[in-house]
Amino acid sequence: MPETDAARDLALLIEAARGAGEIAQRHAGPRARTWDKPGGQGPVTEADLEVNAFLDQHLRGARPDYGWLSEESDDSAARLDRESVFIVDPIDGTRSFIEGSRTWAHALAVVRRGEVTAGVVYLPARDKLYAAAKGQGATLNGAPIRVAGRVDLTGAAVLAAKPGLAPQHWRGPVPDVSRGFRPSLAYRLGLVAEGRFDAMFTLRPSWEWDIAAGALILNEAGAAVSDRHGQTLRFNNPHPQLDGVVAANPRLHAAITGALA
Repeated sequence: MPETDAARDLALLIEAARGAGEIAQRHAGPRARTWDKPGGQGPVTEADLEVNAFLDQHLRGARPDYGWLSEESDDSAARLDRESVFIVDPIDGTRSFIEGSRTWAHALAVVRRGEVTAGVVYLPARDKLYAAAKGQGATLNGAPIRVAGRVDLTGAAVLAAKPGLAPQHWRGPVPDVSRGFRPSLAYRLGLVAEGRFDAMFTLRPSWEWDIAAGALILNEAGAAVSDRHGQTLRFNNPHPQLDGVVAANPRLHAAITGALA
């Protein structure tokens, strides 16, 4: 994909993310109407649906030949036949959004033939916009960012849920790391990309819409990103889930994937 195409898509994603932020912030907190999705899939709010409708109209209106995959839209196999696909999470961190926390994000990506070519993670309540186009580096609010250089897993600052440090997940002793957590998976990816944390991992099956944008931002910031087994991430799969995520600079990434059972 020519860089000019990736850059145009990135500009479109940034514009859409900012528009989504304006919509979401009108609803944020307890005043948002909320209900539970069927099948124990978690909560959804009127803001999720309004943002999703806006993104669908804005993005697909500009790129009608692109496919569509969103957490808040019915999935269709038609996307599998498209060369380029939008993969979006209208609001990542819905529970935080409902609670009135600032730790929720819009995650928007363009995927071409399985690879992410443009991605944005935007936290409007924190005024943080991570962005990347393939081959053009990663930025936070327009300034270049780079992943941290730590290579020793012991003592590393890692974003992970507590169950990820259970003994059954590791070949030997559980690594002695400094664990942090953020409810938005997309935000966790961004924090590693900007070097505020050394690494992140989640060992549970993870939806593509939570990961796609952040994966490119991390790659462009110098990180290695894979599933829990060290395999390259591919997107727009028939079942849009990946087998966990591990992200860090290449040496620390190898240390983590090598230590995992």
